[in-house]
Order: sequence, then C-alpha cells, then structure tokens
Amino acid sequence: MTQQHSSFARPPLADCIPNLVAFSRGEKKATLFIHNGTLVNVLSGEILPNMSIAVVGTRIAYVGPFVEGMTDESTTIIDAKGKYMAPGLLDGHCHIESSMLSVTQFAHAVLPLGTTGGFFDAHEISNVLGLPGLRIMLDEARQTPMAAYMQVASCVPSTDASFETAGAEFGPVEVAEALSWGPDMIALGEVMNFPGVVYGDPKMIGEIQATLRAGKVVDGHYTWPSNDPRLAAYAAAGVSGDHECVTSEDVAQRVRLGMYAKMRRGSAWHDVAATIKAHTEQGIDSRRMMLVSDDRICDSLKEEGHMNFIVRHAISQGVKPVTAFQMATINTAERFGVARDVGSIAPGIIADIILLDGNLADVNVVMTIARGEVVAENGEMTLELSPFPYPAFAVNSVKIKAELTPSDFIIKTPVPSGTIKTRVAVVRENHVETDEVFVDVAVANGELQITPESTLCKMAVFERHGKTGGSGIGIVGNVGFNQPAAIAMTVAHDCHNVLVIGNDDERMAQAANAVISMQGGIAVVTGDGEIVELPLRLAGLMSTEPYETVVQQSMEISQALVKAGCTMNYAFMTLSLLALVVIPTLHISDTGLIRISDAGFERVSLFVE
Repeated sequence: MTQQHSSFARPPLADCIPNLVAFSRGEKKATLFIHNGTLVNVLSGEILPNMSIAVVGTRIAYVGPFVEGMTDESTTIIDAKGKYMAPGLLDGHCHIESSMLSVTQFAHAVLPLGTTGGFFDAHEISNVLGLPGLRIMLDEARQTPMAAYMQVASCVPSTDASFETAGAEFGPVEVAEALSWGPDMIALGEVMNFPGVVYGDPKMIGEIQATLRAGKVVDGHYTWPSNDPRLAAYAAAGVSGDHECVTSEDVAQRVRLGMYAKMRRGSAWHDVAATIKAHTEQGIDSRRMMLVSDDRICDSLKEEGHMNFIVRHAISQGVKPVTAFQMATINTAERFGVARDVGSIAPGIIADIILLDGNLADVNVVMTIARGEVVAENGEMTLELSPFPYPAFAVNSVKIKAELTPSDFIIKTPVPSGTIKTRVAVVRENHVETDEVFVDVAVANGELQITPESTLCKMAVFERHGKTGGSGIGIVGNVGFNQPAAIAMTVAHDCHNVLVIGNDDERMAQAANAVISMQGGIAVVTGDGEIVELPLRLAGLMSTEPYETVVQQSMEISQALVKAGCTMNYAFMTLSLLALVVIPTLHISDTGLIRISDAGFERVSLFVE
C-alpha cells in the first residue's frame, strides 16, 4: 500500500550536525536502523559482513558492528540478513526527457531499480522552452525523493542559429542565472560545440568561464579522435568529464588528461563493452571512470532497468563487482563535488541506500531507501508521488499553424530524368553517429524518386518554435521500411523541431499533421494507413501520463515500426538523432544538411556533382 508524500527536503550537513552528534552521545535514537547486512564499502573497496547502519533523519549517523541502545520504539528497524547494503546508484549523465517521462514519473520508474540520484542535463527542454523549461525540471525534481542535480544546458542551440533553429538561446548570462538557483544546479551541461571551445568562440568560452566562476564543473561532448591534440585544448578549457567515449582508447586518453571518462549504456547506444576494456585490459585506474545511461527510453527502463542494469552489464564484462558499484556511486559523486552528501555509506552522508538479494553481481535491488526513508520495495514504490502542475506554455509548444501537404515532401532535382548522385545519411543500429554515402537515385519528371523499393527514405525537418518557418530535407538509408510508411516526431535532438521520415509523401504529411495536432509526440503511419500515436504534451518531449501508460504507448510505436520493416533495436531513439548536427557525420536540421568534419560544422548540398 502506497502513502502520499509531499516533502522530500535534503537539509545540508551543517544543519544536521547537532542531531548526528547527539546520537553518538546516546541523546538521540536512530530513526532508521539496518542490521545484519553485508556492506558494499565503495570507499575502501571492501565487502564487509555483519554490519549495521543507523540513520537519524535524512543522514547516516553510524556504520559498523551492531551496538545495543541505538534504537527505541519509534525506530524503523530493517533486518538485512542475507542481503547486501550498497549506496544508492547515481547516473552520472542522463537526459530525463529521453525516457519520455515527466521527472515525477521517471523517479517512479527508477527508484525501485536502485537509482537514488543523478546528474541531469535538461538540454532537450531547454532547447524548446529556454530557462522557464529548465526551471520546470528543477522544481519538479525537488518534489521527488531523488538526489536530482540539474545541469544548465550549454548548447542552446547545439551549434548556432545559422545551422539550426531552437526555441531559445543560452549564453553566459543565462548560464550564470541558472547556476544561481541553488546548490542542486550542479554544472554546465555537455559542451557539444567542442569546435567552438577549441577555436575560441566567445559564447562558449563565456559560458565555461561563468560556470567555473560559480564554483561548478563543466561536462563535455567531444567526438574528434581521442589522439587529436585538440582534446588537450578542450580539457585545458575546464571541461572535466565526457561521455562521448566509444573505444577503450577514448577512455584512456581522457583519464590521462585529468578528465572523468563516462562509459555509456543507453537504450540504443551500447558503448560499455568496448570502453570498459580501458580498465579490464589496459589496466587504467578506475577512479575516474563512471557508468552512465545518457538516454534510456521508458521501454528499456521497464524491460532492462536503469543503473542496476548498467552496473550488472559492466560486471559481466569483467569488472569486479565492488569496482562497478564505485563507477556508479562514489566516482560519480566525487566528479561533481558532492561526495559529502551522496555516493557512499558513511557517517554524515545522506541515507540513500539500497538492499540487494542474491549474488552481488546480479544487482538484484529489493529495497530502496532515499534520504532515510523506504521509498520502494520488491520493485514497487511504497509511496505515491504527487503530479506536478505544468503551465500552459509548457504543454502548447508546437507552433506550426498550417497543415503540411504531400507537396511539402517533394524533392526537385536539377535534372529531369535518369539518376542523380545524392548524399545519404545512413543510420547505424546501436550507434549515435551516421555514415555519409553517395547513391545514384532515380529521377522522374524533375523529382527524386523515393519508394519502398529504393530502400531509402526522405527525412525532413520543419521549424516548430514559431520563428523562421524554415524546413530542410534530405535522404536517409538503413531505416528498413519495406512498405509505404512514415514516422513523425517532435523528439528530434536537440532543437526538437518536427522530424519526418518516410518513403511515401502522403503518409509523411499524415504523420506530421498528427504530431502537430496533438501538440507534440510521435506518430507512425504504416502501409495499410493505420496510424499509431504517442502524445508528448510537455514541450513535445515528455508525456504527462503515468509511467505504465507511456511504456505501453511507446511499445505500440515500436511495434508499428517493426510492422513497417524497421527492426533496429529501439529504433525510435536512433532515428530521433538524425537531427543532432553535432554528431558525426551527416544530419538534417531546419536549415538543411549539416556535416561535421575535422574543420567543424558545414552545410552541404543534397546533390553531389
């Protein structure tokens, strides 16, 4: 049976000291007492049997062997016999928006899985709603039991207005303002415009300076080769952590330069198996290595898990269990400078604790304690989280007034017939990057001919923030549609304009208009004309519905894609990145095709001479 809860304050240590030391004198009793457990000590790297934990309020007052007299009749006592006691898991780089869940429903999903906190880069909603959107995420997070640390988006837009149109723009002033909102505004989010940093773009340099002057840290996103000397310039600029590691050498080079290397296991990007070899095979010290999710759709939270799944996966790759737990707890807390509050089980630390049954390597979480209170047990929440009230502007963000028509997807060619050499972005399953290839595509009546038989699709982006009304169009390969089909979505990283992919102009228009009419979301139209929808009213990114409802709707979208021939693992997530112009190699925005190279970003033509 769940209970309603309205306040999840996390008082600073300074305010808690009187009660903690009063407990040591016997003047206070534990509010929560766990005994007979085996402690996973991520500070010493030890597994310690027959240990007890005493909590007073929200913080730990004692860790050690059982001692009589620490409890009274008001104490909640938990017998952890046969179970491991570990720090709550921390996600060191996560976009909550990618789950398609609200912050409240995300907490509902991950707390039973042992995730008690995270470092959340809300650059998706920031690109749509600006600082007010970021503030919504922060305020909602504060009403959950999670230790939710927010980052201010560094790249709004991810490049600049000459390449893409976002709903807002951040610079040093906006960064400084957001970082003043409280200690849970923890860092500058991933600096995706790494060429701008290296080549001295005043806006990017100014944002980093504002962050460092506020005493906060800077997160990175660097995709040039790790042996490129410009990585040193990026690190010298104050960027001290990066999740764009896809090889073991990427990890090693970042650690060698003093950065924290984040190893990612999202729903559709599977980088841990390769990157973890920096530790398991090269012997690189693990203390600056972190496990992160980056992007996990609600389906995979349900089917696989969250940080519990990622820790288990790292262990399966040969990492010692206690080391894998360090990579998702203390290493993460130390990277962000909050190890006095989270990331371990020790006196003075906030009581974010998980109990695990069976073998430690199985990461089988059976109880989650957040800030000294049991919040989940046996995979279910034990308390109810109140819904957050969203302002009208946050749920009415799609500002395309006119309906799109099939003619909006026609691609005129400079030749009347025959074939024309066309630049194609080829998506790769379980990878964020695309390949750029050149294909001779059929032309008839001065128009490019894209059909199910061509194995190609059109991709188009329509600006939806009510600014330029611009659009771009291109060609994408490896989607897999084997019948007339289309998908449209307002989840189109990072500016989140309306992205439409398909091989049939009528179905592309139908899907796009469905998304526009429901004020954001995803729509798939298959060969028989059936349409499947997933409304995402909150900024066109997140559902306002309960977790279980969103999972069901998301699974129906996935099933519709499979029906149309698209069988990629978590295909929607891969397709949504076709508009992310800061990832190699070729992507689409509302201004056209954008290519990233060693020189930086460049706009390129669809047709190649």
